[in-house]
Amino acid sequence: MRPNIVLIVSDDHGFGDLGFRGTDPAVSTPHLDRLAADGRVYDNAYVTAPICSPSRAGLLTGAHQARWGAHWFTDSRVAPPQVPTLPERLLESGYRTGYFGKIHYGPDEPGSRACPPRHGFETSFYGLAAQSMGRLHYLHHSRAHEEAYGEAARAHGVSPMWEGEEQVDCERHLTEEFIDRAIGVIDQPDERPFFAMVAFNAVHNFTWQLPQHELDARGLPQHPDFDADVSEYLDWYDGAVEPNLENGREYYLAQLEIMDREIGRLRAHLEERGLAENTLLVYMTDNGGSHCNHGRNTPLQGSKYTLFEGGIRTPMLLSWPGVIEPGTVSSALVSALDLTPTFLAAAGREAPAGEMCDGIDLRPSFADPAAEVHDVLHHDTGFQWAVRTRDWKLRWVDPEAPERQALQQVEHTDIGAGLQLSPATATLAGLDETVDLSAQHPEVVAELTACHEAWRTRMRECATALAEGAAAG
Repeated sequence: MRPNIVLIVSDDHGFGDLGFRGTDPAVSTPHLDRLAADGRVYDNAYVTAPICSPSRAGLLTGAHQARWGAHWFTDSRVAPPQVPTLPERLLESGYRTGYFGKIHYGPDEPGSRACPPRHGFETSFYGLAAQSMGRLHYLHHSRAHEEAYGEAARAHGVSPMWEGEEQVDCERHLTEEFIDRAIGVIDQPDERPFFAMVAFNAVHNFTWQLPQHELDARGLPQHPDFDADVSEYLDWYDGAVEPNLENGREYYLAQLEIMDREIGRLRAHLEERGLAENTLLVYMTDNGGSHCNHGRNTPLQGSKYTLFEGGIRTPMLLSWPGVIEPGTVSSALVSALDLTPTFLAAAGREAPAGEMCDGIDLRPSFADPAAEVHDVLHHDTGFQWAVRTRDWKLRWVDPEAPERQALQQVEHTDIGAGLQLSPATATLAGLDETVDLSAQHPEVVAELTACHEAWRTRMRECATALAEGAAAG
């Protein structure tokens, strides 16, 4: 029997911010901990970019987003029509499909291919975060709040949400609303198996946007949203990120607890409906935890925006009763791109020969936690790149890149500079990024540099062919 598939993607969740990691006793994630105990934890799971837009664009297809020229905020976009998305493929394979959450692949416009109804989702409830500096307000989405916030409306993302092709008001905590919507599609009287994708805006900043009863329960004060009549945005923003935001870690953990609780509610509903036993459920996040948002990636170095491990290695938890042995942990190199071929194979559809897919079907590894998956993984934002093998990681950052200085000034994030070669270790960190062995191993540097240049050439050739095909079509 083909399984139902649930994919849950969070936003900026720190690698170390899971209760079962034991890195911070203040972290409470009992439902994610149970998911880990019920299935497989991939400790070396990577996304394809250290920021949301290109990472989510690649995730949607199983093809690396560099194939259509997406690298950073400045050039990221949803895959062109020549590259079929995961929901399009599953829809063709007889699945019903639903999307509930944040959309941010690039400069997404209403009615464009970036909108879920235009890339394979039959049912959808979403917010176009590209219209609001990459974020959605946690509590307010209405025309009334657009007017009330005035110039600050864009900074906070208070515009109405979208239900399919129609705008709708939503004055409710989005984390709860997204799960309600997902439960709604699960409960539809439809004999087809379902693919439900929940893409939380949690735990992205600004996490102080909590219902009053949640603040009261934690003894937390309200924190004001940006008001253009009171201050300049960048001055205000600097006070709203670490290390300047009072109670910042507590706000972040509150949003994490709510998200964890809602994931538990979804899983409980699947169990009550008798659907859990035939559901493949995956949890991951879109990039590493954000230092400026009080996320912690312990024991990894770095954070969101960087190609240190903390920017591109994320929590990945898979549960599939009867298929994945409960309580198992894998140290294999895996990628978010692997989910597309895995889901398609589980649905009874292999990726057609010649179709663009850079992921690897994970099913053969389900029976053996020690099984290897990828030999090499590549990351490239244009001004920084990294190549990761089982034994090494080579990372390069352009020391003169304007993005480097901007991230340091605005996000208080140091992405490093120059070339660094890090050795693999047998620890949870997986790599020792506190040392640079490039001088001691020039042969490894040369080999990995050539490997990455060859990969980059293939990506550029593909991007050129796609652009020429679109122009000819």
